[in-house]
Amino acid sequence: MYIKHLEIKNFRNYEDLSIDFDPRVNLIAGSNAQGKTNLIEAVYLTSMGRSFRTAHDADLIRFGQDRAFIRVEAEKAFIDTKVEVRINRQSKKSILKDGSVIRKTSELMKNIIIVVFSPEDLRIVKDEPATRRRFIDRELSQIQPAYFSCLSGYRKALLQRNSYLKNERIDPGLLDLWDAEIVKYGAELMQLRKAFVDQISILSGRIHSRITNRVEELKVAYDPNLTYDPDRKEQEKIIAEALKASRDSDRRMRTTFRGPHKDDMQFFVNGVNCRKYGSQGQQRTAALSLKLAELDFIREETGENGILLLDDVMSELDASRREYLIRSLEENQLFVTATDVDEGLLRAYGDAKIIWIRDGHVIRQDD
Repeated sequence: MYIKHLEIKNFRNYEDLSIDFDPRVNLIAGSNAQGKTNLIEAVYLTSMGRSFRTAHDADLIRFGQDRAFIRVEAEKAFIDTKVEVRINRQSKKSILKDGSVIRKTSELMKNIIIVVFSPEDLRIVKDEPATRRRFIDRELSQIQPAYFSCLSGYRKALLQRNSYLKNERIDPGLLDLWDAEIVKYGAELMQLRKAFVDQISILSGRIHSRITNRVEELKVAYDPNLTYDPDRKEQEKIIAEALKASRDSDRRMRTTFRGPHKDDMQFFVNGVNCRKYGSQGQQRTAALSLKLAELDFIREETGENGILLLDDVMSELDASRREYLIRSLEENQLFVTATDVDEGLLRAYGDAKIIWIRDGHVIRQDD
């Protein structure tokens, strides 16, 4: 799987760009604030239907313009595919695959599979639980459209319940309706998350062992907000009882305090909680192992090699981690942003296509 061509109009600081990519390595170079990340953001948008930087589509439209257009041509299993994203300030964005309108975001998933690795990802171990939940949700949504549908259903029910809790007068019967939806979707989310974290723990553990020359053992554990039970009916009962028990406090605080929307992951290095007691180096190695495990998970689940966007992350890694990252990605298409193409990058990616960016324009391409 790889991106062959990108066309964008009025996207961020790009007015009009049409460019071909190398099937292996594309180095996107330029000074800060010139449009390097904007370029890979456009690529990502055709995979997930949304940005990895903002939740507001209007932010993606070039200043002074009313609409933006992004189109990629990709090859997957020797079959060409095209995805278009059209964004309008006055209306909902539209997404087309091979000329046909996609009605649901879940229909877009699994077409072009992309993983983003940015400096923020190196903080996943020590950041707040919401960061780790986003990691789980993003990965599973992309690989398993059924998970995305389940997550959407859960979020909708939770939003409606929280909105209703803000009323002065509460009808318990209406809360029962939202609770039933949260129970149904929540039990499925917990089972899918547990299976994913168990698998990613195995994959990231292998990688971590190799990076540290078998000195350290990494384990990743699912840390649910509620007691986990592998039996679906029992899990539904646990969620229902928790919602009932916290109903009075939820009404006082006007929000839902218990449920899968509070789930987390824990990282252990040689049995020690890495978030609480790990060094910065251990936390970064665990984060790197996790991101590389994402690509292994994609390969196991789909048989495809995901596309990796490395957004200014090389400068954040020391020489040994950088070398391991480079050696590990020989089968994936890479997009690497950097403020400068130094000798280390040239040695690592000697046959890469180098794309020089300045103020939203490609000023030079070196093959």
